[in-house]
Amino acid sequence: MKNDNLMLTKPSGTVYWRRLWLRICRHWQVYVFLFLPVAFILLFHYYPMTGIQLAFKQFDFKKGIWGSPWVGWDQFEKFFKSHMFSRVVKNTLRISVYEIFAGFPIPIVFALLLNSFRHERLKKTVQTITYMPHFISVIVLVGMLFQIMNSRSGLYGTIVHYLTGNYPKDILGSAKAFAHIYVWSGIWQHFGWGSIIYLAALTGVSPELHESAQIDGASRFQRVIHIDIPTLLPTAIIMLILRAGQVMSIGFEKVYLMQNTLNQINSEVISTYVYKIGLTATITDYSYATSIGLFNSVINLVLIIFVNQLAKRVGDTSLW
Repeated sequence: MKNDNLMLTKPSGTVYWRRLWLRICRHWQVYVFLFLPVAFILLFHYYPMTGIQLAFKQFDFKKGIWGSPWVGWDQFEKFFKSHMFSRVVKNTLRISVYEIFAGFPIPIVFALLLNSFRHERLKKTVQTITYMPHFISVIVLVGMLFQIMNSRSGLYGTIVHYLTGNYPKDILGSAKAFAHIYVWSGIWQHFGWGSIIYLAALTGVSPELHESAQIDGASRFQRVIHIDIPTLLPTAIIMLILRAGQVMSIGFEKVYLMQNTLNQINSEVISTYVYKIGLTATITDYSYATSIGLFNSVINLVLIIFVNQLAKRVGDTSLW
């Protein structure tokens, strides 16, 4: 008898789809708004994934992507055996890890400093000034670097010449200096903008906690250590997990614009190598370039899963 009642109350497939259609018709305005974003994602994010098959094929212009012959893992073996494999992977990891260690803590420290400002107008002024560089385009930023770091007419060359009487070597052509210039110019450009999320997290700290700590005799530094930093920790862990998924991905534009024949030994990263192999080489190899890009994406995926699981085991904060 109970089973019969369940059969009666459970809607059939036809009823379900009819109710769904009525719900869509009732709220059609919402679905109209959703149409363009969903179409954009499907067309420009999911459909291009069909091109991943090129990594396992030898692309033929006449036969196209779908008609090109399968070659299995040959493209990956070619990359692993290439003399460029160790160089581009090493350069990518060195710059990316350098960015994490040097750049990740700075927005957190800056947010803590801003949060301690008592003068509201000064705080807003500092925020505005530090947010501005984020909106400078990459091409303008690199142009500024070339002007400032010019060994003859730039600020760097002028200061060194004034202090020593000699003009310095071209620092932008130095392979050893490339990573430092790339990383610290990026930190200068984005640390203010990156502090916004931490400032937002600090607004959730109850003023009563600070008042109670002050009554108990806690100094400002002690309140930062025991109240502010624990509040920021979950946000910082989430940001670190997300950053781990980009370890093998370095912005192509800035590296390519700063790159020259003198610093290329340390500035050739995976993204620039893929661009040259796939688009600018005398004989382009789309399959080879696709296999390198797929290798890069798989490593990033593995890293973000690993770091997320590690964060879940160590603490309670994770992406999933």
